[in-house]
Amino acid sequence: MFSLTGKTAFVTGASRGIGAACAHVLARAGARLVLCARRSAPLENLVSTLTDNPAVYHFTCDVRDPDEVAAGLSALPSDFAEIDILVNNAGLSRNLTGVHDHGIDDIDDMVDTNVKGLLYVTRAVVPGMVRRNRGHVVNIGSTAGHDVYAGGGVYCATKHAVGAITRGLKIDLHGTAVRVTTVDPGLVETDFSLVRFRGDSERAAAVYADTRPLVPEDVAEAVLWCLTRPERVNIAEVIMTSVDQSSATLVHRRK
Repeated sequence: MFSLTGKTAFVTGASRGIGAACAHVLARAGARLVLCARRSAPLENLVSTLTDNPAVYHFTCDVRDPDEVAAGLSALPSDFAEIDILVNNAGLSRNLTGVHDHGIDDIDDMVDTNVKGLLYVTRAVVPGMVRRNRGHVVNIGSTAGHDVYAGGGVYCATKHAVGAITRGLKIDLHGTAVRVTTVDPGLVETDFSLVRFRGDSERAAAVYADTRPLVPEDVAEAVLWCLTRPERVNIAEVIMTSVDQSSATLVHRRK
């Protein structure tokens, strides 16, 4: 069993999907948890299910707002204040349309959450890691950060940015013991498509129909594996898909 006993892990976008799976996996490994999400009800529901580890602090926060990020982290109780692990998971996609057809709100949602939000949280947490000369940042990217597909130009651009930020951060932290990783999954069955299509459940279900996508726990286990390598080891990047997916758009369907 991998152990993170004595470590404090902060997961953004923790209320559902990959973020919630990471919370469960990290709790089972013994980490103290700091969890945030935009919506309080699903976040509180998640916390109520974390029976493996009672050391949990949670707060609502929209990572798009740097003031909310700063306020939430500055209010951490002393037992949770020194963050050893940051999982930048908060992210989303809006619509599936051409770059020139995207609404301004869609563009803002993706760029502000996936890029700026990740930067706001990183800049708030990493200086403490540098001072203590320990820590690990795990950014949840996507295979969309390695490819581009029709209708996904803006989303793909944000995930390419996550890859660039991850590589740049590692360079900026050269000479410290702080580790930096990106875990880039392909198709994962979560609320991702429901959010992308703004609640159109039929269209969202079609994304996962007749295939075997990854599940959130697969990604969370990959995150845990990266976190629990020997301290001399930095896993720079993990790219993972289900066996049914061979590229961003090539997915085996059984019908």
